Amino acid sequence: MKAKVIMIASGKGGTGKSTVSVLLGGCLGARRKKVLLIELDSGLRSVDIISGVYGKTIYDIQDVLCGRCEGGKAVVESPVYPGLSVISAPYEGGEVRPERLKKMVEAMRPYFDYILLDTAAGLGAPFQAAAGVSSMALLVITPDPVTLRDGGIVCQHLRDAGIAEIRLVINRLNLPTFRKGPIRDLDECIDTVGAQLIAVMPESMLLQKAAAAGEPLPAGEAFLQTAQNLAGRVMGEQIPLAIR
Repeated sequence: MKAKVIMIASGKGGTGKSTVSVLLGGCLGARRKKVLLIELDSGLRSVDIISGVYGKTIYDIQDVLCGRCEGGKAVVESPVYPGLSVISAPYEGGEVRPERLKKMVEAMRPYFDYILLDTAAGLGAPFQAAAGVSSMALLVITPDPVTLRDGGIVCQHLRDAGIAEIRLVINRLNLPTFRKGPIRDLDECIDTVGAQLIAVMPESMLLQKAAAAGEPLPAGEAFLQTAQNLAGRVMGEQIPLAIR
């Protein structure tokens, strides 16, 4: 076993990137894969709440990168999503150095099938460090002009970093609102960003409530179904895209 390393990125905050990261990890876990989700967004951590490990974290990613503990001691298994383990970001401060992250990721790869890197929004140090160790990138956007423009910039930086497998996740799509907006269609989103579409995730009030409470989504919920399909596509399955 040697994990495939996937970074989850976005050009700006508010796209739901961390929620997508947790649900993807949970759905891969449901397929009997061992998944480690590493949160790199220092000071704005949320993965611990969404994954249900809030209050269970003793060591965070900064403790590992600074050598205060081994990587295994910072890993916390999610009680919400079997198969998913989490290393949380610190509440404040911390620097993500590429060489230290690479060393840590390489040490963890033999123990997992997938390592997901939830980067901070934008192109800062967490993004650059994650790009240096990832073989695949999921770029999470919402269907609005600002996010599309930023997504295109991020996509180019991912290419410049040498990541060949870049996939677009359009998140928080509300079809009635989208059809009244300034963007013509989903093709415009794809063309503007310049990445192949892998998933379209619907807006979901149930998701927001579940994420805030650290609880799983009910079976059959639309967002959960699209996350399950995303997990299948990440694993190489041919699953048709359906827009809800």
